[in-house]
Amino acid sequence: MSEVEKLDGETCPICHKKTLTLMEQESDVPYFGKVFVFSMTCSSCKYNKADVEASEQHPPSKYTLEISEEDDMNVRVVKSSEATVKIPHVMTISPGPASTGYVSNVQGILERVKQAIETSKEGEDDPSAKKKAKNMLKKLQKVMWGQEKLKLIIEDPSGNSAIISDKVKKEKLK
Repeated sequence: MSEVEKLDGETCPICHKKTLTLMEQESDVPYFGKVFVFSMTCSSCKYNKADVEASEQHPPSKYTLEISEEDDMNVRVVKSSEATVKIPHVMTISPGPASTGYVSNVQGILERVKQAIETSKEGEDDPSAKKKAKNMLKKLQKVMWGQEKLKLIIEDPSGNSAIISDKVKKEKLK
């Protein structure tokens, strides 16, 4: 990983104050190559945007990993802001204006999904929806402990995403 390049005092696209910090860091991801992690954060309005871009052009692709054991929690994941993350029968995270890119691992992805389910559960009045959310959270915890299996799919038209494991199935995105 290279040193973080930082630029302070830029104009925020949301609040228009000169309190935006831009950051860029180069990182080498084994079996994927060099990536650049970009982020911008406003200290005034808390606007935040991040993305990951590969230095080499990759074709649009789809990665599928069957999570079947606790060791799979450590599998490296590169997700660009254009990628869709799918966990069949649990959740689909589609890209949009607020979508961010990041470099994480499977556990980090599942933690994000758990947090999203917990947040939606708190605002839910319907008892059956609350029960469904509670059951999904239990399932995710069992997956993280290696007691249940689950598929993780990342589809990226930009080619800037990857799941890096010998167990992964990679296809060209149609």
